[in-house]
Formats: sequence, C-alpha cells, structure tokens
Amino acid sequence: MPQPSLNFQQAAWKRLKKNRGAVFGLITICIFVLIAIFAYWIAPDGSPYANRIILEVGGEKPGHAQGFIKLKKDKDVKYPGVLNQLIAGREDPYYYVPVNSYLVKEDSIITDKFIDEGVSEKISYAKTQLADKPYTKNHFFLGTDHYGRDILSRLILGTRVSLSVGLITVLISLSIGLILGSMAGYFRGRTDNIIMWLINVIWSIPTLLLVFAITLALGKGFWQVFIAVGLTMWVNVARLVRGQVMALRELEYVEAAKAMGFSHARIIVRHIWPNIMGPVMVIAASNFASAIVIEAGLSFLGVGVQPPQPSWGLMIKENYNFIITNNPMLALAPGFAIMLLVLAFNLLGNGLRDALNVRGRV
Repeated sequence: MPQPSLNFQQAAWKRLKKNRGAVFGLITICIFVLIAIFAYWIAPDGSPYANRIILEVGGEKPGHAQGFIKLKKDKDVKYPGVLNQLIAGREDPYYYVPVNSYLVKEDSIITDKFIDEGVSEKISYAKTQLADKPYTKNHFFLGTDHYGRDILSRLILGTRVSLSVGLITVLISLSIGLILGSMAGYFRGRTDNIIMWLINVIWSIPTLLLVFAITLALGKGFWQVFIAVGLTMWVNVARLVRGQVMALRELEYVEAAKAMGFSHARIIVRHIWPNIMGPVMVIAASNFASAIVIEAGLSFLGVGVQPPQPSWGLMIKENYNFIITNNPMLALAPGFAIMLLVLAFNLLGNGLRDALNVRGRV
C-alpha cells in the first residue's frame, strides 16, 4: 500500500530532524528557555536579581565552599507566592554571615566569623537572632564576583535578558519589516521608492551607532534596550520581504485573488505571507542571534541593562579585569554562554534554510 505523501510542513520537519547541527541548536535553545522560565527555582541564589551581596567571599574561584550563619532580618519577609517567586524571586529572610566554625552554647552561638583569608573574629549571637536551622554551607560552583554574589545564579538569570531581548527584537523587526517590505514589493511605484529610500538611510548608519542614538533618546534600561535593538534590525527583514513579494505578486493565484475582488490587505496577509514564511523564519533566527550579541555589547559599554539586574554583557564588564589575574572564569563563563546560545540560533537558522529549501524557492 503506497505511503501517503507528506505536506510541505511535514517534509520540512523531516529534513530538519536529519540535520544534526539544527537538532543540537533546537535542543540547546529549548534548554535555555526552560532555564530562563524556572531561573529563580534553579539558581542557588533565589533572591531578586541574584543580588545576595556577601563582601567577605568576593572574588572566590569556582568550586569554593563556605559556611554561613543565618541571622534573622529586622523586618518580616513574607512568602511572595509561587507565581511571584517564579517571576521575581524571593527576598532573603536572613543575613548570611560567613564563618569558619561555630560552637553552640545554652542560649547563644559563638562563631569564628570569616573576614578575609587568615583573618577572623569571634562573635556571639543569641539564638533568638538566628534561623531555626542557623548553619548552612553554600557551594559556589562558578565562584563569586567582587561583591560576593554567586556567578552561577547571575548567569542563570542573565539567560532571561538575552532571550527576552532576542524575542522582542524579532517581534518588532518582523512586524515593521513585513509591513513595509510587503507594501514596497506589492504596490511598487512611489510607495516602493519612499520605503526603499528609508531602508537605504537606515542601512547606511552603523548598527551600533544607531542603537546608541535610540538608547540615549529613550534612556538606559531594560525595556529601552528591546526597543532600540528592534528598531535597528527590521531593515534586513524588509529587504527580504520586498524581494519575495515582488516575485509572488506576478503569479497566477495573486491575479486570481485580485479578479475575485479581494482587498490588497487580504491578498498580502492570507495569500502572500504564508508563502514567504520560510525565508522570514531563517532571517528571524539570524536576527535573534544578532540581538543577543548587540545587547551584550550594549551592556558591556554601560548603556544596556543596568545593575543590579544580571546581564551576560554586564557580567563581562564587571569582571573582565579578572581575566589576567587569578580568576578568569568570572568573565569567561558569561562569554561561553553568549557563544553557545548564538551558535545554537545560527545552527538552527542554517538548518531551517536547508529544511525549508529557501535557496530553491522563488
């Protein structure tokens, strides 16, 4: 009995699964997405922005372990709820005091407080000041920065910034690029000339310089980076869409739709856009990777995400001087994370190009 023929989407997915690089990229992206969603539950430091500052353990190497005594805060810290904790973390209800050792007395605990390597101080705390389980030992698998914050926790939370910037950038660039590119390619004439003039003007400005200008106009911050990067990356999409629409508008099914009296908007959205989604998906994956690199560059230069919010580029900026000293992992870890995520999107984009047969289509 003959096997039923596969439709275009099924055939494309079958070709994509055969591409090992694309599958690796897709799996890697899915892992990063899960890490970003459950970041505050996965991170060893679940406080907001993973900003638990313990100056005494600043600049420690990967694998460092330190014992702490947990002191109650003066105020009551309420449990924020599962959803709020998932989104914004949970404020620490305790202060963490690094200790080398401790001794339990009747109504107090005598600690050998760690101050610096080879330096300590004897301090006594009443049991009423302490948590129910006062002693804990934390492992800093990637070390700590110069503020004593856990690098692994900030690396995990930085995933949210990179993926969010990429997602919002792609949505903005696709929205503007699809609309302007479709109008230029479909209507031609004066509309095409005006849009192409705008594209050429934006194209002539260096991307980083344009991002700087938009960022300075909107101000520094989390959402400003999204908008600034998104408004600079629609040009590639518009040029691609214009060429695709220009070719498809001459085909018979578009002429038939016009003869049936369909509106221009319906022809573009319902009949042309579904047939150009292959190339658009490929360039969207490329733009996603580019947005991650641009955001990291902006944060490194100080005009992107602002402290204490963790960003991979900001982490490199804060710790790059450790590369030539005793703890290069502080800057290398976020650099490796950027490299891996960008590589994953580039591999997926190449796989989509081959699976969707973009080069062989009109």
